[in-house]
Amino acid sequence: MLKGKLPPTIPGGRIGRADSFKKSRIRDYKPGMWNEFFAEKEDVTVDEHRTFRIYRTKQPEKPGPVLLLLHGGGYSALTWAHFCSEVTSMIHCQCLCIDMRGHGDSKVDDEDDLSADTLAKDIGDLILKLYPEEVPQLFVVGHSMGGAIAVHFAHMALVPNLIGITVIDVVEGTAMEALASMQSFLRSRPKYFQSIPNAIEWCIRSGQVRNVDSAKVSMPGQIINCTTNKLATNDLPLPDDVLEEAHHNSMFPNPFSISEDEESSPPGDDAADGSSESAAAGADFKKPNTTKSTTEAAKNYTWRIDLSKSEKYWVGWFSGLSDKFLNLRLPKQLLLASIDGLDRTLTVGQMQGRFQMQVLARCGHAVHEDRPHEVAEVISGYLIRNRFAEAASEFRCHMPSC
Repeated sequence: MLKGKLPPTIPGGRIGRADSFKKSRIRDYKPGMWNEFFAEKEDVTVDEHRTFRIYRTKQPEKPGPVLLLLHGGGYSALTWAHFCSEVTSMIHCQCLCIDMRGHGDSKVDDEDDLSADTLAKDIGDLILKLYPEEVPQLFVVGHSMGGAIAVHFAHMALVPNLIGITVIDVVEGTAMEALASMQSFLRSRPKYFQSIPNAIEWCIRSGQVRNVDSAKVSMPGQIINCTTNKLATNDLPLPDDVLEEAHHNSMFPNPFSISEDEESSPPGDDAADGSSESAAAGADFKKPNTTKSTTEAAKNYTWRIDLSKSEKYWVGWFSGLSDKFLNLRLPKQLLLASIDGLDRTLTVGQMQGRFQMQVLARCGHAVHEDRPHEVAEVISGYLIRNRFAEAASEFRCHMPSC
């Protein structure tokens, strides 16, 4: 009788097959290529001291604006890859994505100068270099640090024909509060990665990006090869044997958890040298594999930029940002991951109808990567309502809501 009430037995081999899981992981974390989303990439030399990498989508079939897309701190132009595919399918426009100073494949003499004025001037000089005769209609979109720089760029009026601005998930009040814990956050990240797929896996598991398809394109633009000192995108595409090896050497042997970063001991620490005293104290514990060959093998890739060194510029990025944003004599839009992100100045401005606000739920800080389709819909609708762009295909413009 009991047997008749039990749930049916699951056929053997259907659950927990290591081989099938192994294959799925290799497929899931295989890096994506830039040319799946952009029509061209180019290194633009502004002067003898500055060369910037740009990515562009194809020219629209009908006249439309150029969307100037500015990435956040530590990211690269490739963070916009999926958004570009979505927005160009909804409206007639061209996307222009830039690796800013100290990021991606851009090369400048002084990469450590990340002041707001310098970054904004870089963007202005680059635009004038790209369009020496006539600057097309520009609509600037910035995420996080890029959103702050977008506001500074518009406030400084460095180029003509700027028609509007969208800022994604950056508000002066909350940004200034977060600066106190920023160094702690940066220290919590791993310093090295074994491989590009390993870095993509960390990006997803850590929650930096929640959309695996986006992480596969954007994460290689954030790390460099420790041997060649070149951006990881230059190592793509990866051969199958490298992908297989990357799986076997994963930093995350447990598929359902993340290993904590090992604490690095200061020089001369007996524990770090594996002394007999420390060995005796930890005899009852299984030590992690930290031999020199293992740790050195894991140091194949590292971060493109050391954001901790830019601390002296953080306040300059965000100080006075809300007032500058509200005082721009342009159509303005603010996209947030949470309604709690507004500070007092912007709350008053929003109640006065001085800008349009949209809150996108179920996403992290990288809103445009987590939900590229929804962000593209919101921005496309805004451009259509302001008659800056025409709808492509059968895109329907939705009214804004919080």
